[in-house]
Formats: sequence, C-alpha cells, structure tokens
Amino acid sequence: MKMIIGLGNPGKQYEKTRHNVGFQAIDKLCERLLAPSMQSKFNGMYSVVHHPKGKVILVKPLTYMNLSGECVRPLMDYYGVDVGDIVVIYDDLDIAPGTIRLRQKGSAGGHNGMKSLIAHLGTDQFNRIRIGVGRPVGGMKVADYVLSSFSKEEQPLIGDMIDKSASAVESWLDNPFNDVMNKFNGA
Repeated sequence: MKMIIGLGNPGKQYEKTRHNVGFQAIDKLCERLLAPSMQSKFNGMYSVVHHPKGKVILVKPLTYMNLSGECVRPLMDYYGVDVGDIVVIYDDLDIAPGTIRLRQKGSAGGHNGMKSLIAHLGTDQFNRIRIGVGRPVGGMKVADYVLSSFSKEEQPLIGDMIDKSASAVESWLDNPFNDVMNKFNGA
C-alpha cells in the first residue's frame, strides 16, 4: 500500500495559490487514476484507489499547511502504511517555476508543512516531490507570496509541473523511487 500526500490549505481562497500545488497534484492524480470520491477522516480528505500493484491512498490534509503531520500520521497508522511507502508533494521556494525535484530524504528547508510532517513521522527519511514556485521579488513577504496566485506567464509552467508530478507518482507505483528520481530530476 502506498500513500501520496499533497500539501496545501483548505478553502476556496487558497485553491490556485503557490502553496497549494500539492493539492493540485492530488487532484490531477485523482483524475488520472479514476479515484473514487474523497472521504473525510483524521482532519483530511482522502481516496483509496485499487491499483494493479496494490492500494494507493491519495491525501489532502485539511489541517492547514503548518499542521499537516496531524492528519498524515493517524492515516498512516490507520492503514498501516510504512514511511518508505509515502510520497509528499509540496511547493518549494528554492526551485524555479517549471521545475520539479525528487528526493528521498532531507530537512524541511524552512517549509512549515514539512516541519510538521518530520515532527509527526519522527524522521526526514521519506520520498518527496518538490514543485518549484520561485522566490518573491520586490520585497514581497514570503507568506504573502506563497498565498498568492501564479501570474498568467507562469500558468503554463505550473500546469506542466503538476502533470510531471503526477507522471512521477504513476511511475513510482511500478518502479523504485530511485529510478523515478533519475528519470524525472532535471526533466
């Protein structure tokens, strides 16, 4: 059983923001994998997909970004998902828009959603897909930036990154994550 977690904030006002690219990737995966309607449990929304290689759980924590681990840990315990069988998809300020990066471990890098996950999972040794959103310019505060929408010029790049992220997850369902990293990093 594998679990894919997309980080974001609940609510219509956050739907198309930089901080919600993880939620957008989960929505794309729900479409591609023909996931049943999401259900609610442990402060999150999730759908269980029956894939030829086993069950796949698609998760959107509804705890707001900074408390994501409060949803993920109980869901993992409930379904008996090992930390090695998860992928977390989230926004990253240090990566340019149009780029995704896959890693198998690492620090939170200042991302509060990742800090919460690392604290609740007790490890930073888990798979992740980082979607580039770039850094703010012109003195804009980081909090305001990540809660802002993408510009018209960035829209095609974002759609491409969401598609690449979903493709990387689909590849991971059939292949070791290290092989998926080699294929998608820099793509």
